[in-house]
Amino acid sequence: MHNKLKDFRNFLYLVWKHLNLPEPTAVQYDIADYIQNSPNRAIVSAFRGVGKSWITSAYVLWRLLLDPQLNILVVSASKNRADDFSTFCLRLLEEMPILFHLSPTDKQRTSKISFDVAPALASHQPSVKSLGITSQITGSRADLVIADDIETSGNTQTQLMRDKLSESIKEFEAVIKPLKTSKILFLGTPQCENSILNKLQDRGYKIRYWTARYPSEKQIKTYGANLAPIINNTWTKDLVGLATDPKRFNDDDLLEREASYGKLGFNMQFQLDTTLADIDRYPIKLADLVVMSCNPDNAPEKIVWASSPELRHDDLALVGLQGDSFYRPMQTQGTWLPYQAAVMSIDPSGKGRDETAYAITKFLNGNIYLVASGGFNAGYTDHVLNKLTELAKKHKVNKILIEDNFGQGMFGQLLKPFLAKQYPCTIELVRQTTNKHRRILDTLEPLISQHRLVVDLAVVKDDYEMTNSLYSPETALRYQLMYQLSRLQKGGNTLLQDDRIDALQMACHFWINSLAKDDEMALKQRQEDQLQAELDRYWGTDSTNTWINI
Repeated sequence: MHNKLKDFRNFLYLVWKHLNLPEPTAVQYDIADYIQNSPNRAIVSAFRGVGKSWITSAYVLWRLLLDPQLNILVVSASKNRADDFSTFCLRLLEEMPILFHLSPTDKQRTSKISFDVAPALASHQPSVKSLGITSQITGSRADLVIADDIETSGNTQTQLMRDKLSESIKEFEAVIKPLKTSKILFLGTPQCENSILNKLQDRGYKIRYWTARYPSEKQIKTYGANLAPIINNTWTKDLVGLATDPKRFNDDDLLEREASYGKLGFNMQFQLDTTLADIDRYPIKLADLVVMSCNPDNAPEKIVWASSPELRHDDLALVGLQGDSFYRPMQTQGTWLPYQAAVMSIDPSGKGRDETAYAITKFLNGNIYLVASGGFNAGYTDHVLNKLTELAKKHKVNKILIEDNFGQGMFGQLLKPFLAKQYPCTIELVRQTTNKHRRILDTLEPLISQHRLVVDLAVVKDDYEMTNSLYSPETALRYQLMYQLSRLQKGGNTLLQDDRIDALQMACHFWINSLAKDDEMALKQRQEDQLQAELDRYWGTDSTNTWINI
């Protein structure tokens, strides 16, 4: 074999020439060089349409050209994609003269799922095996594992989907041979804040980014040293926003794709920027909450929100997205007045891992105060019913709201005897008819973005500490209210657990009609009433008539 073929880039050139394609672009050559010389645990994160899958196919055949005894496992997002990969490779073996000697013999495997190359010795493992990510991966053995775009928008929509994908990926370490030369290579684009590509870096994988446009200064800081040198070394302020690979996609092409994909999709698929995507995808920010120690009986007439660094709660455990924080109010104004009322909402547990979740809110001058929140995983036991009764009594709730869906009105009947003994209270059954995700988002997003939800400091602390004491470290996070708030997506329900946020929505929705009363107007009205009272005391019992007489 010619020495030049020891450089994968030269082999890629031959493949492109055979396919009657233009010579590989500078970016494609750069990706090929990194694939060849990357660490044993590596990630290629490149913009959509750069040709990652075709480059990967060529790389597999090149590795077999150098060493026909290799066992290579290629995992794609779906079985159809895996079949297309194998079909493409077999076609090249049959058509390219330089690969003729690798074509499988009649006695060897040759199918869409797996095939051998002619010089390969007899083995339980084929030369190339291609599977969908949901296929049975265990039992395979490989010198090289390639994960080609296994993460898609379709299999990362929910937390459950992401968990399943994460578990499937763990199998790669089990099938890779324990050799210094063995390699696992991921190729793809991130799909969400919890992208597999992002998490793999915590496990020692080295990532490299190839963006479709020259990134901004802010984005460069996000990519850090992982931005491809071909982009980083040529970057200038004048190039920001221009195409990095104009032979593949020029500026006009990218504008068309940006219009088609939208801002969110484009930044993920072409700029590999999940930071901006998450801002658009997750509308609720913990920073928009007002977090303070709440008095059990009274609250200030007006609360002024701000997000200055000196107001940040640095001592609280933060489970929100990167850059999010909790903030105390900048100031409170007016006098402290009794709450107008208090309600408790309960979302009875269903089957499986659901909690019986509760939220207690109080109301004053257009602000809702979350003074208690939590959940029980013990179903309808006397212990749970008694604890809920004690909470209602402690916070002096005026009404208890219970979700009545799926015949769970029975929960209210079970709760009534406990209330009758300890704390007689009105129960109101709430039947939800609209989509849960839409209902939660429509209620909580405007409320929180307007800084109308005040959360007791103790609620934030207990939300983190109690869930970690009740559940394993692997599952505690998804039960936390603050995590559920920060991970609520616009596109659809992505939460594995949503009981606590559902209870909060019910409690907040109760006050919707009362929110029309603006706290500033309330403060102004009270000041005017005080002034009028002072005038009454000064002029006598009928100040109105006195002023008229003047």
